[in-house]
Amino acid sequence: MRNYQTMLNNGETLPIIGMGTYSGENDRETTERAIRTALKMGYRHFDTAKIYGSEQAVGNALRRAICDGLVEREDIHVTSKLWSSDHHDPVSGLHQTLQRLGMEYIDMYLVHWPVGLKPWVDYPIPAEEDFEEFDMENTWSGMERCLEMGLCRSIGVSNFSSRKIQDLLDFASVAPAVNQVYI
Repeated sequence: MRNYQTMLNNGETLPIIGMGTYSGENDRETTERAIRTALKMGYRHFDTAKIYGSEQAVGNALRRAICDGLVEREDIHVTSKLWSSDHHDPVSGLHQTLQRLGMEYIDMYLVHWPVGLKPWVDYPIPAEEDFEEFDMENTWSGMERCLEMGLCRSIGVSNFSSRKIQDLLDFASVAPAVNQVYI
């Protein structure tokens, strides 16, 4: 696989083809084998999220591949996402992600959805009563702190409408590097 990349608005590069690691089964061994196979095929971008339950397997597989000399850390791109129940404290959310991954930083940290969820909601399909107000300005300020602290190299959003992005740009000091949209 050729390593096609694009340049982001902050000067970082992003491989345009990546491997998503969501699985309903969430079998760690299968995920680790799949990542190792993907690395051998040339994949260098791996996408995970707290809610996927795959961060530990992704981290294990990538660390093992680095130790085995299959790939250098600088040559891979790891994206993870802030779950909607953690919007009140993105820095703590990213610290937990880094701990699960066993990494010092990730390459891209995204606000997973432009909705707020109550703090205990840790499942992918919330019920109507699980939602609460989303303070986008406070959440984005926390995302910018993650960037300033060196916990990630880029920040962005996921599943945002163009209107929500425009609202974000009205107060953001750092513009989102991407809007990852599921299709």
